[in-house]
Amino acid sequence: MKLLLWTFAAVFVFAGILAGCLAMLLLVILMVRFPPLLIAVMLACWILSRLLSPKKIHLHEPK
Repeated sequence: MKLLLWTFAAVFVFAGILAGCLAMLLLVILMVRFPPLLIAVMLACWILSRLLSPKKIHLHEPK
């Protein structure tokens, strides 16, 4: 019974990895065919990197 559970888990993990790879491949193909999609993905990555970067707060203290 435990072997059957491990087999089903392995099949679901494999299917998830395969679906992720296929989605990434489809996204790359779409970005090559439609350049505005490439610009949108690059803009989204830039915005995400700006949001995840630590905030640089400049405190101007009077002397």
